[in-house]
Amino acid sequence: MSEAIAGSGRLPRQIPYIMGNEACERFSFYGMRNILVQFLASSVILAYLPEATREGMAKEVFHSFVIGVYFFPLLGGWLSDRFFGKYNTVFWFSLIYCAGHACLALFDSDKTGFYTGLFLIALGSGGIKPLVVSFVGDQFTRDNKHLAKIVFDFFYWTINFGSFFASLLMPLFLRNYGPAIAFGIPGILMGVATILFWLGRKQYVRVPPTRGEDPHSFANVARTALTTRTAGQGRPGLTVAGFGVALALAMLLCWAIELLFALFDAPIDIGFWPKDFGFVITACLALGVLIAFGGVGTSMQLERARGQHPDEAVDSVRAVLRIIIVFALVTPFWSLFDQKASTWVLQGNGMVIPHDAWWWPSKIVQTAGQMQALNPIMVLLIIPLNNIILYPFLRRIGFEPTALRRMGAGIAIAGLAWIVAGVLQLRMDGGEQVLLSSQFWPYLILTFAEVLVSATALEFAYSQATGAMKGVIMAFWYLTSTFGSLWVLLTNAAVRNEAVTAQIATTGLSENAFLMFFFAGFAFVAAAAFGMYARSYPMQDNYRQA
Repeated sequence: MSEAIAGSGRLPRQIPYIMGNEACERFSFYGMRNILVQFLASSVILAYLPEATREGMAKEVFHSFVIGVYFFPLLGGWLSDRFFGKYNTVFWFSLIYCAGHACLALFDSDKTGFYTGLFLIALGSGGIKPLVVSFVGDQFTRDNKHLAKIVFDFFYWTINFGSFFASLLMPLFLRNYGPAIAFGIPGILMGVATILFWLGRKQYVRVPPTRGEDPHSFANVARTALTTRTAGQGRPGLTVAGFGVALALAMLLCWAIELLFALFDAPIDIGFWPKDFGFVITACLALGVLIAFGGVGTSMQLERARGQHPDEAVDSVRAVLRIIIVFALVTPFWSLFDQKASTWVLQGNGMVIPHDAWWWPSKIVQTAGQMQALNPIMVLLIIPLNNIILYPFLRRIGFEPTALRRMGAGIAIAGLAWIVAGVLQLRMDGGEQVLLSSQFWPYLILTFAEVLVSATALEFAYSQATGAMKGVIMAFWYLTSTFGSLWVLLTNAAVRNEAVTAQIATTGLSENAFLMFFFAGFAFVAAAAFGMYARSYPMQDNYRQA
């Protein structure tokens, strides 16, 4: 192991390897992600389905993939902390990541091979997601920690520029050269990312894994709270948590029984579990039940952990449980945001590209999927505008844009973006030829909402949790995207029900228009609930003292 740390005046010499790795990995991820729905909707992968249902299935595959990407950070973080350390975990998951890209490029006409590739990419990308940033932090000491901001700023710009160029270029490669090339290029870049990371192996500072030896971790404090007996009192919290475990297992069992009867062509409908609730939906619902009931149960008995754990550890667990509620109310936002790469792309396919207009960059923008490139560019513009103009203006007129206010407003503004998208859909349903450029406005509004929610949420969470709990906070933050896509899958399952589709028909709206207004309303309800909870939230300040 090398302790190669540069002096305080320059970056550690191993940092360029990590920076190059991050740049290539981000392009590879967004390169395949942002063409996935476009490819699936018209590919032989879904040719076995009736044409009218292929777009819905393409959305379902995409959001199942997103669920995996943001669930597997739990596995990567656990393996790194308990067994292998950050370097080894990132390297081996990167190889899995590369194998997934290879499957996409090689099996673009084979359902099993292609889905295997998506699973491997979700596993690899999710596995390294929580580790790279913290691995960068390990390379700095107190003497040069001020230089870490340069690297983290680079990461931020890399994510947005990688997303911009991937969104702009990969749809063109898909259209002009086919899926093997379009999926192969991101795979090559992921291979380059892995090689760059490996080349720096002898220079990295490698912090050994803790192997779960922290006696005051979140899990240990929660376990103590749930299992400790108090004279003259029962353990209602343990009962609640145990009920959550039993309910989660029952959900998985019902799904398994339903699957078995389907496999053996049972002559009757057993009805143990909704047929459209596949494993992904069921597993996510079970996970949600475990978190909800486990959190409530732990909160009920948390004070019993005092004396066996330091007060700071107990208070930190209490803070995490409060933050989980905030994060839960943010999940509807992600259900709207992530559909810009699915629902909005499919909507754009039905619009007219204004190639004859003098202002339209026809040589560059030729497909609806390329409109996704607006998001990262707008992020880079909106963040400084907010910090330099909007927030100071609000303070001057006596309104403090606190983190919770920004997040609540962002959720509501995301709903406005979907109102605009719904109006565009109504125009299309009425036979009007709507220009693809019209999607600029919902993209602008949604990106503004993203800046208010996403950039603010981590700042808020880090200020509320002590240093020992920040890793736990990151794990729960990733799960907000998982549950955001779960809402989409549940909605897709609902519209496959004849009773639901019949009810939608009575509104006079098309299914697409109805769902857009539904998600807008979902965001408004979530924003209202968020605002009510925020009014009673006890703010903390756990920033490190200078």
